[in-house]
Amino acid sequence: MNIRNNILLRVYIAFGFIVIFSMLVVGQLIRVQFVEGKKWQAMADSLSTRYIKIEAARGNIYSSDGSLLATSVPEYELRMDMLAGGIKDDDFFYEKVDSLAIKLSEFFKDKSAKEYSRFLRNARAEKMRYVLIKRKVNYQELKEIRKFPIYNVGKYTGGLIAVQQNKRILPFKDLAARTIGYSNENVKNPVGLEGAYSEYIKGVSGQRLMQRISGGVWKPVNDEAEIAPKDGSDIISTIDINIQDLAQNALKKQLIKSNAHHGTVIVMEVQTGEVKAVANYTKVAEGEYKELFNYAIAGNQDPGSTFKLASFMALLEDRLIDTNTMVNTGTLQVPGKLITDSHGSIGRVTVKRAFEESSNAAIAYLVNEGYRDNQAAFTEHLYRWKLNQKMNLQIPGEAQPVIKNPSNKSWHKGLTLPQMAYGYEMQITPLKMLSFYNAVANNGKYIAPIFVKEIRWLGNPIQQFKAPVLNEKICSDETLNKVKAMLEGVVVNGSGKRVVYNPLYKIAGKTGTAQVADDNKGYVANRKYQASFVGYFPADKPKYSMIVVINEPKAGGYYGALVSGPVFREVADRIYASDMSMYNSISENLIGNTKIPEAKAGSTKSTKQVYTALGIKSLYASNAEYYSAVNTDNGIVVTDNKIIKGVMPNVKGMGLKDALFLIGNAGLKARVVGKGKVISQSIEEGTKIGKGLAVSIELQ
Repeated sequence: MNIRNNILLRVYIAFGFIVIFSMLVVGQLIRVQFVEGKKWQAMADSLSTRYIKIEAARGNIYSSDGSLLATSVPEYELRMDMLAGGIKDDDFFYEKVDSLAIKLSEFFKDKSAKEYSRFLRNARAEKMRYVLIKRKVNYQELKEIRKFPIYNVGKYTGGLIAVQQNKRILPFKDLAARTIGYSNENVKNPVGLEGAYSEYIKGVSGQRLMQRISGGVWKPVNDEAEIAPKDGSDIISTIDINIQDLAQNALKKQLIKSNAHHGTVIVMEVQTGEVKAVANYTKVAEGEYKELFNYAIAGNQDPGSTFKLASFMALLEDRLIDTNTMVNTGTLQVPGKLITDSHGSIGRVTVKRAFEESSNAAIAYLVNEGYRDNQAAFTEHLYRWKLNQKMNLQIPGEAQPVIKNPSNKSWHKGLTLPQMAYGYEMQITPLKMLSFYNAVANNGKYIAPIFVKEIRWLGNPIQQFKAPVLNEKICSDETLNKVKAMLEGVVVNGSGKRVVYNPLYKIAGKTGTAQVADDNKGYVANRKYQASFVGYFPADKPKYSMIVVINEPKAGGYYGALVSGPVFREVADRIYASDMSMYNSISENLIGNTKIPEAKAGSTKSTKQVYTALGIKSLYASNAEYYSAVNTDNGIVVTDNKIIKGVMPNVKGMGLKDALFLIGNAGLKARVVGKGKVISQSIEEGTKIGKGLAVSIELQ
């Protein structure tokens, strides 16, 4: 073969390989384009676009009176599309960009106008489609920013992109914060109402299509979400914002005064089981307390003397004692322990008196004697009352009560029974103890506390709650009447008399002082105490029950009456003063034979409100906004005081506030002498007046 043919052969072979390779490439392109086209197109789309979740606005949490306890407010992240439709023209953009920079600088005060101008110009030069302007912008700020140059071209055409996020806020800040709680996907155990009802509150998330652009940034494809989120449901709690405020302030004040480690206050409505207030504070620094832990439902400890109610109730139910049974106080020797009364012996007294003075020796002796041969009979009462069971509360975190029985390995035949009699060798939360006392106030009906009354969506109720009944009748009416009298006696004659007693209304309750065990160190080495007071009011017609527990007080004593009693008294007094439903209304017969209380002249509406609240039925002779004072002997409370423009009003008989209001509205300047109610005015009523005149009023 000559050289020419050899070369041609090689060329043909190379050309053949090229043709074959080209055909393979074309075939592969055809296969990719037409056979596997949909597969690769979907993969490309998944790499450049994706759906992201849009969180729904969480539902609100309300107090029982409609006050807003927790809500979500929109918060925006501001970004800008430098190539938006309304600003494609370079001349328009560069003409307005400095004005926009000045506005942004003045509004946010984080950069100079030159810095903003340079930043925006660079972003324009780099053709950025999703440049960050500012984070954490509220709705009112966004409304103002939309009016800035360039942005005011149009909601979307001006390039401004507002990415909404929802921020959770508590309008009353730390008020009931622990009860409200929080919901966090990174927190395993839910907290408070936010955690317990998260499935209702969180709503249904929406979806938005996002596209990846240069720099790995994701930008919304469309102006609106592809699937709009569905807002969450609202929770109507049982919390009364005013009672909650009272409880928190009273507790914190006493914790600071006692230099205590922590404490809790719970207020509960007797018949409904609605929890009106829960306050929990822990010491974080000297004189500083915060809500870090819900001691009310998770603070399991020996209840101490407040448990004596259950002990006496068991003895009375089994007819082992009566309230007039005589018993010794002071000390009682049991195997391995000398039980003593903290305030010393008061001699041989009745059972009722021993309860009133909280004698440890007396109740330990009575329980030990009554149940020594059948110790399980005592614990069976406690189990029947379900003191050993959780109450399945609406909020998470409830601790498991611990009530021993003779089958437990730790049961000591000679020591455990008398120790349990006065509240040791057991673990009960403050809310569990309060619920038991609430059952006494509720005529024996034992109900579980509730924190939520209703769930609503768009204002419509979707679920309502009532307190579950744990025990229809915890004891006989005979026993109930006896323990009620004993609880009232504690406040009138016993350990609660000096601090808790109020002559205006009856309080029933029990003091408690317990030494707190320190793990394996026991009680003796520790010397840390828990002071408590639990009860209900008004005792003759109970509406509220309450417990106060303060742990490790270091100043001013550690007894329940001295430490927790003042908190109970302060909160109860304030609730009683503000709740007219607890007052006894004045009878019609009394009204018929008694002069109606006289009122100052002034606002007709306010006076009618007061008389109505007092239960007084009176004859009103005024339909005007203001009235003149009259003699109420004839049953007529008010008569008209018509206000005529340009004419001096009659302010005689009024208080200073109403008088100054009318004088000011008439355009006059008032000079005031004295205090009390108006007895004279320098310009007589009915006189024509002009603006700016001075009028003297004398009060007495």
